[in-house]
Amino acid sequence: MEETILKLFFMSSKETDKKSRLLPIVVMVILFGIISFVTNLAAPMGVIVKAQFLDSNFLGILGSCANFLAYACMGIPSGMLLQKYGYRRTALIGIAIGLAGVFIQYLSGVCSSFAVYLLGAFVAGFSMCVLNTVVNPMLNTLGGGGNKGNQLIQVGGSFYSFMGIITPVFVGALVGEVTKNTMISNVNPLLFLAMGIFALTFFALLGLHLPEPELNRTDPSPSPSIAQGTKDKHSAWSFRHFVLGSIGVSCSVGIEVGIAGTMNLFLTDMKEGVGGGLNAEVAGFVTGIYFLLMFVGRFVGASVGAKVSGRTMLATAATTGIALLLAAIFLPVTTRMLFPVFTDGSLVLADVPVNALFLVLTGLCTSVMWGTIYNLAVDGLGKYLASASGIFMMMVGGGALLMMAQNQIADMVSYMASYWVPLAGFAYLLFFALKGSVNRNKSL
Repeated sequence: MEETILKLFFMSSKETDKKSRLLPIVVMVILFGIISFVTNLAAPMGVIVKAQFLDSNFLGILGSCANFLAYACMGIPSGMLLQKYGYRRTALIGIAIGLAGVFIQYLSGVCSSFAVYLLGAFVAGFSMCVLNTVVNPMLNTLGGGGNKGNQLIQVGGSFYSFMGIITPVFVGALVGEVTKNTMISNVNPLLFLAMGIFALTFFALLGLHLPEPELNRTDPSPSPSIAQGTKDKHSAWSFRHFVLGSIGVSCSVGIEVGIAGTMNLFLTDMKEGVGGGLNAEVAGFVTGIYFLLMFVGRFVGASVGAKVSGRTMLATAATTGIALLLAAIFLPVTTRMLFPVFTDGSLVLADVPVNALFLVLTGLCTSVMWGTIYNLAVDGLGKYLASASGIFMMMVGGGALLMMAQNQIADMVSYMASYWVPLAGFAYLLFFALKGSVNRNKSL
């Protein structure tokens, strides 16, 4: 599948250019998958943590929040690492940090400590921030920016979604029925697999030579003041569309992870008339379908990305997302439907709240948000691209605030009422697509 997409992308390129760009593209796509694997551990792990330590949706989602709050701390330093060490060495640093973060989460199961688990999630978030700082600008640059850059980011996003499909399914299969005896140590095989992937990728990248795209595009004939080292009076913050796009990425993360994470908690809640009453395996499969639809959406986005503008793609996704969430919010949770799931080695029809269907369908909408927002936000930034990428990663931390707000509402009111939070995020992204993404600072 990836090979087919790459053929489509390169059909108009010369053979030599194709070969020189293929390897770094493949490596960046693999890094996208690693980011997804670790990031999407947090939501199903929240179900386990809730059962082992807590009985609160707000505290159960703190693992995901810790993961993304790390972006707020590491976003700008990640941009500085990228400027100082380049793409390859920065990626190696990110992979090493990720291995440490997953190992700490494993230790939290050994010592049965919620605090250690949060620390591991926070350290893993550092890694995801660093790796995201590498893969997004490199894929955008290798694609030449514009629609082609967006298309290539969607290719990476497709693999991200594929890994997102299997992670909650694996966790659900390892855990099965969630009880008071459910523990973090139940998913040790998956944590060992994650550590093994980090180690293999580190040594593979260590032995590869990767091109280093230009981080700073400077004018070939700078003014005397700039040539003498005078500080540039402008920065990435000087671009209005970048500032609005940075806010948009906070909304994007809050929407994408909030919908899936809260849905998993909703489906495994056994309270009649409140939750779905499903075991972790079935709930994990349903949540996996959400990521499957993200995969489908990104595949389509990668296929048409060179022909359809990012603004059109984002506006369509936001509008559809609003409609689907409205349906999920207003339908009663007691209305059930038969949903095909794969469990105990066979395909069966599970009795699932109909709300889950509309939540799952939003995966088609969230699929294209990240790539299009990033592509639109950094349009025309030129030499400010590396620092902008770090700032962009820092703003990912804002998604944690949306997730915490959503799950506080879930505790205080209801699960479905909490989905007004991602709906408001979709509304903002619709504004950004239609108005906020216009570059009004082209003269900088």
